[in-house]
Amino acid sequence: MNYKLIIIFLLSFSCFSQLNAQELQAKVTVIANRIPTTVDKKIFTTLQTQLNNFMNNRKWSNDVYKANEKIVCNFLLNLESMEDVNIYKASLTIQSARPVYNSAYQAALINYMDADVTFKYVEYQPIEFNENRVQGTDALAANLTAVFAYYAYMILGLDYDSFSPKGGQAFFMKAQNIVNNAPEAKGISGWRVFDGLRNRYFLVENLINSRYNILHDVIYSYYRNGLDKMYEAEKESRSKILQTLHQLVSFNKENANTMFLQFFMQNKSAELIGIFKNGTPEEKHQAIEALSLIDITNTAKYKEQLR
Repeated sequence: MNYKLIIIFLLSFSCFSQLNAQELQAKVTVIANRIPTTVDKKIFTTLQTQLNNFMNNRKWSNDVYKANEKIVCNFLLNLESMEDVNIYKASLTIQSARPVYNSAYQAALINYMDADVTFKYVEYQPIEFNENRVQGTDALAANLTAVFAYYAYMILGLDYDSFSPKGGQAFFMKAQNIVNNAPEAKGISGWRVFDGLRNRYFLVENLINSRYNILHDVIYSYYRNGLDKMYEAEKESRSKILQTLHQLVSFNKENANTMFLQFFMQNKSAELIGIFKNGTPEEKHQAIEALSLIDITNTAKYKEQLR
């Protein structure tokens, strides 16, 4: 073959690969310890492989990602019970992080467990998702990919929000589209306003509700103006993060018990203690006051380690 043609082919392939570079570096783990031993556990290894391929090989946006720009995320699908033949009830733990500028630190964006995932899976059934036909032909089978797609868009939305003001809006709207067209069948829960106060419906509703626009300012300010500038301007960054805590206190007073506040504060106590441990006595005092109002379960920890 002509060397020029080989070079052209390799360059074309390289460009094609970059243009189709996926956004997520996801690891999906399926745990089936609670499923009866009469079920062949090989099916869950197959499911795990298919879900990993689904999350990592699908293009979730029109943007081009380099390998080192992919969003690191983990999904733990823990099968709690087998409700019927090929029908499972599970919890799904979602974790995602984004790098902090000028450091090796990965700051958590999501650390959340969704306890309401019921789905149907037959080994080797296609793991597919069509945002124009979320319900699919079998609602219980479609629910599995609808849940994973929903959290893929939530991860992207929060990541984009953390780098530019309200940058994730397009992805939150895609997640909202899944909520609006979610599969409906016996056992499926978590998509509707009457499915409880902490579910997929309320999480995305909080992020697209214009009354709650301040939340997007909080996300951007916390990560971009706070954590990302901690290395070069620690004092100013700590002040920005303290400002976001005050914003969350005000938000909570006006909008008590919203899901997003608890979601945002999930597992941030160690990070916040690390941020304010080197602060002035006044900064520590203000941080403890604010955190005692928006992260009540960790109040004792804040008081002990920031005194």
